[in-house]
Amino acid sequence: MKDTLATARALADLNRLRVVSVLMEHDELCACQVCALLGLAAATVSRHMAILNDAGLVTGRKAGRWVYYRLSGAMSPFLRQWLEDALSGSESAALDRETVRRILACDPRTLCTCFNQYVRPERTAGADPDAAFREGEEDR
Repeated sequence: MKDTLATARALADLNRLRVVSVLMEHDELCACQVCALLGLAAATVSRHMAILNDAGLVTGRKAGRWVYYRLSGAMSPFLRQWLEDALSGSESAALDRETVRRILACDPRTLCTCFNQYVRPERTAGADPDAAFREGEEDR
């Protein structure tokens, strides 16, 4: 029962759900790519990833100074299918997929500059970065 509760709590956060959604389509993302996707500081992303890791949803590996995340092999296939079904028509999930495609086109060593200039130019100071994702929730 504790595992189920940990999974539910981990997925109850919009940013963590977005990360899991994207990782279902990509083998692995580095922490800087997750930061770029979410538009959050590295420390905040690290905390989100620790919660997902503690719930058994993702695993991380270090390669030098880089940290890479992927979905855990222990993730239930039923949970994965439910998430795929639930997010399949989401415009926000589609926007995140497109954003990740652009992020992956950037050199990880210069990702911050590349991301700010080319990936999400529609973001402006003071804008709510998750507004589009929340709006897409109404579609489900």
